[in-house]
Amino acid sequence: MEVGELSQICEGLARQRPENIQTLLNAMALIAPLLNAIPNVVFFIKDVQARYLLVNMTLARRCGFKNVVSLLGKTSADVFPSALGQGYTEQDLRVLRDGVTLRDQLEMHLYNGRERGWCLTQKLALRDVHGRVIGMAGISHDLLETQARHPAWQRLAIVDDHIRKHYHRPIAMEELTVLSGMSVAQIERYCKRIFHLTPRQMIHKVRLEKATELLAGKTPITDIALQCGYTDHSAFSRQFKAMTGSTPRDFRLTLAG
Repeated sequence: MEVGELSQICEGLARQRPENIQTLLNAMALIAPLLNAIPNVVFFIKDVQARYLLVNMTLARRCGFKNVVSLLGKTSADVFPSALGQGYTEQDLRVLRDGVTLRDQLEMHLYNGRERGWCLTQKLALRDVHGRVIGMAGISHDLLETQARHPAWQRLAIVDDHIRKHYHRPIAMEELTVLSGMSVAQIERYCKRIFHLTPRQMIHKVRLEKATELLAGKTPITDIALQCGYTDHSAFSRQFKAMTGSTPRDFRLTLAG
């Protein structure tokens, strides 16, 4: 099963209108073995209190469990490092409470052993026959190695290198078009195909990678914001929390814990 197929399952679940969440879970039980066989994709269904009702083995293992049953009934705040887990749960509640849909949300996670990993997340509200939110479904798929054999790889590698060298300042799309010899539309299309990210997401990813390295040390957070290309502390904090679920300060405490 491919990531695209799993995304379609999520979309299909969101379009269904079951009597209750248990009816939906019963139907999903038939494909649970397939979900457990996908190593680089997390899949879950949660109730209206953001508690896990169904998860695959990839998620269970990343939370430090040997089986999926151990994760059921818990929230993200229960199983992830405190600062990060609380942020994930807040995000869940926005989906459940406000019906917000997240698509291709770039996020940084700390996996077992505090190993940094990047993924694209999708979360959708689930509704019953009366239109009431009864839960949510979500997937997060890892950003894997880029497709170096793609014909456009060499020109996109120049773009990637430019971003990594100049992340500390604003980067205009015009710069990238001149460097690559491609139009804005071509850059955006090939970045999605090769890196699975938009050019803007690539910039944010590099900036936050550098920021997390600096947060492991003692550099003041305001200085980190400026060094990583943000105009001020507030802009940095907003973007950091959007992508990690945590403020820079709380993330630093998590690293020190």
